[in-house]
Amino acid sequence: MEISETIMQKATTLVEALPYIQKFQNKVVVVKYGGSAMTDENLKMHVMQDIVLLKLVGLQPIVVHGGGKEISRWIGKVGMKPEFINGLRVTDEDTMEVVEMVLNKVNKSLVQIINNLSGRAVGISGKDGSLLHCVKKFSNGQDIGYVGEVVKVDTSIIQDLLSQGFIPVICPIGFDDHGLSYNVNADDAACAIAEAMHAEKLAFLTDVEGVYRDFSDKSSLINSLTIDQANEMIRNGELQGGMLPKLQNCIDAMKGGVNRVHILDGRVPHCLLLEIFTNQGIGTMIEKSMDASY
Repeated sequence: MEISETIMQKATTLVEALPYIQKFQNKVVVVKYGGSAMTDENLKMHVMQDIVLLKLVGLQPIVVHGGGKEISRWIGKVGMKPEFINGLRVTDEDTMEVVEMVLNKVNKSLVQIINNLSGRAVGISGKDGSLLHCVKKFSNGQDIGYVGEVVKVDTSIIQDLLSQGFIPVICPIGFDDHGLSYNVNADDAACAIAEAMHAEKLAFLTDVEGVYRDFSDKSSLINSLTIDQANEMIRNGELQGGMLPKLQNCIDAMKGGVNRVHILDGRVPHCLLLEIFTNQGIGTMIEKSMDASY
């Protein structure tokens, strides 16, 4: 019987994945889900398939999602105008009501997709189980409304869900001492949760391939960085646009106890599987030191 090269490649890929599956058994992987992977239905399905597979092979995935484009769309539908200051959405009382409605809607749609794939997902917000305790966040001293900065994470509800075999899907709505709701940046929420859970990995799904030394030169993609190298890039002003706060989030998360952080192109189908279970990987991995084993 002649075995095709395609079939043999599949077997090789599975064997290549074996040591990673063994290494990451029962380890927590926090996935910050956003960008084009949220708005393209095919990409959305690929990401959710990856999440279900991670769970089935013994990892403990936690999904933290945004929904900025959908929020802006609904704000427009109700006759309001989106407003941003320094990249943060100005969130008055009416806007907060829309934000919470939309994020919960997005949350339940992701839960349904995972469940349809025979996963077991439960959708929660940062208000459930007192998960994300916040204070008001200011933007360079400016009051931007009900925008929250996470000051405490109570992981009890996440731990309970994981222990029962569920995949937690979390939307970034927090609360303060007075019970008021706050809109939390999804990157910030993912970092806070990953730190509190001492996650093995924190993966950001973005609309870029990773971190570049020169964004205009696509050949300058950096496959791996140490914390020291990332700090040096920030000090030297080598980063542009939204990558600066994202990389700072990565550094802070690792200082807070996360083992490794990955910045991935969510536009690549099955980017999570390619990064976690293959020798080469994709995107940029930030680690504590160069001699750290993958």
